[in-house]
Amino acid sequence: MNKQVISLPHEWRPRVYQESAWRAFEGGVNRFALVWPRRSGKDDFALRATSVAVHRRVASYWHMLPEAAQARKAIWDAVNPHSEKRRIDEAFPDSICKKRDNDMSIKFNNGSMWHVVGSDNYNSLVGSPPAGVVFSEWPLANPEAWGYLRPILAENGGWAMFLYTPRGPNHGLRTFQLAESSPDWFGQRLTADDLVKSYNLETGEPEMVYTQAQLDGELKELINDYGPDMGKSLFEQEYYCSFEAAVVGSIYGPQMGAARDSGRITNVMHDPMYPVGTMWDLGYTDSTAIWFFQLVGQQVRFIDFYEASNVSLTHYAEVLREKKEQRGFKYSSNHMYFPHDVAQVQLVAGKNPRQALYEMGIPVVTVPKTPIWDGIDVVRRAFHRFMFDVKHCEKGIEHLTMYARKWDSKLRVFNNKPEHSEHSHAADALRVGAQMLPETATDDIIGNTPRDYRRKKKVISAPSPWSM
Repeated sequence: MNKQVISLPHEWRPRVYQESAWRAFEGGVNRFALVWPRRSGKDDFALRATSVAVHRRVASYWHMLPEAAQARKAIWDAVNPHSEKRRIDEAFPDSICKKRDNDMSIKFNNGSMWHVVGSDNYNSLVGSPPAGVVFSEWPLANPEAWGYLRPILAENGGWAMFLYTPRGPNHGLRTFQLAESSPDWFGQRLTADDLVKSYNLETGEPEMVYTQAQLDGELKELINDYGPDMGKSLFEQEYYCSFEAAVVGSIYGPQMGAARDSGRITNVMHDPMYPVGTMWDLGYTDSTAIWFFQLVGQQVRFIDFYEASNVSLTHYAEVLREKKEQRGFKYSSNHMYFPHDVAQVQLVAGKNPRQALYEMGIPVVTVPKTPIWDGIDVVRRAFHRFMFDVKHCEKGIEHLTMYARKWDSKLRVFNNKPEHSEHSHAADALRVGAQMLPETATDDIIGNTPRDYRRKKKVISAPSPWSM
């Protein structure tokens, strides 16, 4: 019986601007950061690369999007409007594999497996570890997924491909910077101009993804939808792959931009002459965030940031002790700021966090509850006093930059409430603490605070002189 012979990649060739990335893949590079604009064929490129990889090495392979539900829509069920065929059917013809719709997986005739997954459930996928992973929409994905998979791929010699347009200066920017500086990576950032200038490699004829007139029209529509500032920023982000463009809906975007421009995001050293305060957002089902700061004259110097999840309060007490021992922090009992519900949420054994912290020797300043936007306004007004250490506060800086309102596509407005995301906890901790900052820290060295500040706060002292 004659067997059908299929060449891979199947009925596809890279576009001219994809050629260098394809040559790198063919040449054995196993780490890619492809920062390409919208409609540049990022996922199609990865699917075709995977179709080759699964036949070079029998193993498991994953194509990951931020959420499993999004993965089904964007990859598994997605249809190419030009061919009216599913994208996975084009990349993986039925003659070489069997597709299972219930779990979005493909078993190839040679024994390899391919799964469509979400970074929100990456650690729930059982079976053999992957030898190749595609991270699509990487800036929106859970970065812990890469932390989980990196040692696996390092051990088995596997490859990873990160596909995305930027979403501000978050982990997507760090990945691209790593790719640019490492000889083991292939990093490439394209713009819409590269796609406008594209041509057919065989004939030399123009093969534009979109025209300049279409780009001009897209910019006009975005400005109409979002206004001139946000519309242009979104255009620069989506079509010119700008990491610097303002995050759409960013709540502290202008303030963070001003802090960068004025040099207030820099190397901020811990000054042992001044006590250290903390600002907390307690997470009971998600992350807890802690800012470490010093009040020096009019300045609020953020010298460290820490966050974690799914750990007990004892863990955070140990973090404070470690920073005291390793960095010489001397904490101020007057500036340990906690949200209003620190005494309301019940933990195990009938205790609330304030009681538990009290027993661990940590003083608590309970911050009164205020409307969210009132607190945000306080932060914005005080932002000119803030300085951030670029090294120890890197993650917190990212969270503040990315903290945003969600766009309502139906009403064409931003929601009144900030979007709850991984960036919320750092912003909430800052909002809690900023409401209690005194105007000056002159008397803070000797443990006193201004009179009006003392009236606003409620201090629960530690059971003994605090020796954290």
